[in-house]
Amino acid sequence: MALNETYEEELAIPVRLYNVPNNVVVTQPCTDTVYVTVRDKGFTLVTYLYTDRITPISVDFNSYADSDTGKGDVPLSDIQKMILQRLYGSSKITSIKPHSLSFFFNYGQSKRVPIRLSGNVNPGKSYYISRIKFWPSTVTIYANKALLDSVKYVYTDALYLNNVEDTVMRRVPLRPINGVKIVPSIVKIGFYVDILTEESVEVPIVAVNMPEGKVLRTFPSKINVKLLLDQACLEK
Repeated sequence: MALNETYEEELAIPVRLYNVPNNVVVTQPCTDTVYVTVRDKGFTLVTYLYTDRITPISVDFNSYADSDTGKGDVPLSDIQKMILQRLYGSSKITSIKPHSLSFFFNYGQSKRVPIRLSGNVNPGKSYYISRIKFWPSTVTIYANKALLDSVKYVYTDALYLNNVEDTVMRRVPLRPINGVKIVPSIVKIGFYVDILTEESVEVPIVAVNMPEGKVLRTFPSKINVKLLLDQACLEK
């Protein structure tokens, strides 16, 4: 009796992009899942949930790709038609997420760009970060010409480390850029630290802007100043 009542259920339908030409690089595929809320009898909804009735949505690259913009857009109306083909006639769609599907591509154009660290890495007391190294030092990006010209570097995901007192290695994902494919998408970062050296120097006390003919004497005439110096300062 319960299954004969009317309910709403959200179904997750996989999305596949097909018919991609061999000379095309998909720089950002469309989302891999569409979520559709369906209203129908419980018996029908159980069929959708526990059988192979709902097959993946296949998006034909050639039907939506715009070679001038390097982008393809699948409107909501087309998504709805594809979903209805997989449902029984009694089922009603009440919502679809997302409202459209988009993908980006180019024909192999690429360039290499450097990596920038996002976040904050703080050394421990009496230490300093002497060097930051990336492996690889640059990455390849694929995008349309306008995006390629605009991207000068890529950022890592935000990384926060505190009280670093020894060499630290991390594998960090790179921050995605809409419409851009980044290869590789994960890099290795090394943070190298050194100890600050304490030095003491004697500094004389000198008066400035004294009135002419006046003499100022200070006691003491010199003071000791302690400094924490890194290796570069010591070499200078």
